[in-house]
Amino acid sequence: MKLILASGSPRRKELLKEAGYEYEIILADVDEKDKELSHLGAEELVKVLSKEKAEYVANKHLEDVVLGADTIVELSGEILGKPKDIEDAIQMLSKMQGRWHNVYTGVTICNKGQSNTFVVKSSVKFHPLSEQQIKEYLDKHNVLDKAGAYGIQDGMVVETYEGSYTNIVGLPMEKVKEELNKYGV
Repeated sequence: MKLILASGSPRRKELLKEAGYEYEIILADVDEKDKELSHLGAEELVKVLSKEKAEYVANKHLEDVVLGADTIVELSGEILGKPKDIEDAIQMLSKMQGRWHNVYTGVTICNKGQSNTFVVKSSVKFHPLSEQQIKEYLDKHNVLDKAGAYGIQDGMVVETYEGSYTNIVGLPMEKVKEELNKYGV
């Protein structure tokens, strides 16, 4: 039995590696943009997407433990996914500057036809940022593959946070370790 990560996220890969897990990466062929899920709230959306990713891979690897995840940012009821382009990233960061928002990560672990899905929520407050500071941040960091157009690990934009730091990065390792332990991983 091996652990399979159903994600190409460099941050999830790094978090699992730092925690000492050996795993294989098999990408789930799930197009998040192709779905009509706008009626779902943030918590339900990450549950659905993480489950689809994990189950897609698990259906071909029944004996292995498959971990799928999805992270989104929610600001006053508005869901902020990955920015389409730099202009979209500027708009997202401008909306969040000086304000609190929530980061939700849905995680699904599958093994032998069974799945377990959970969601971890953390809250983040941005520094008040000028347009110039936002542009400087975007010049230094690639954000097009990050929900909410930022990474807490990049520094600069986050003033403070509540909850799991690794959840904000993209995988709530405290809860993930606890759950993987139940599968003997």
